[in-house]
Amino acid sequence: MQGETGAEEPEIVETPVQEGFSEECDTQLTQEMVALRKEADGYKDQLLRLAAEFENYKKRMERERESLLKYAGENILRELLTSVDNLDRALEQGTCESEDLQKQLCSLLEGVELTRKGLLSGLEKFGVVPVESVGQPFDPNVQEALTMEASAEVPVNHVLREFVKGYRFKDRLLRAAKVVVSAGS
Repeated sequence: MQGETGAEEPEIVETPVQEGFSEECDTQLTQEMVALRKEADGYKDQLLRLAAEFENYKKRMERERESLLKYAGENILRELLTSVDNLDRALEQGTCESEDLQKQLCSLLEGVELTRKGLLSGLEKFGVVPVESVGQPFDPNVQEALTMEASAEVPVNHVLREFVKGYRFKDRLLRAAKVVVSAGS
């Protein structure tokens, strides 16, 4: 047979259906569908469980993050409490009951100096270090000039004195040093 395009159309051949073949095929297909449905339901259940686990994980991580942020300074504060204890001890030593006031004053100053060293040591544990300024060239990125003074010993635009010490926290400037800059002689 030729169609309008001139190409031959394929001939449709009907094959005889055997008795029972269709029912057998339907039963087999139904069983396969049931098995696939069970497998799909299993995957769906697994997916739902994973989704629930992931949601719980996200909530737990958020709670932990909030807790870490809330108590981030705990170690620093614990370190500062040691300095407070040392100051209390120094003040206990500074009573004015005895006649040897000079000895008590020296003891008090010694206690305050030890407390200062302990406090600076504690700050260093957390990455806080002082900025060295005296004798260094003036740097407006880490120092704040309060005034200029004439000096024959210190070169021009170098730090002569510090009013307030500057500090860095890791790689950031925590506080700029307040300094007097030399104007030369």
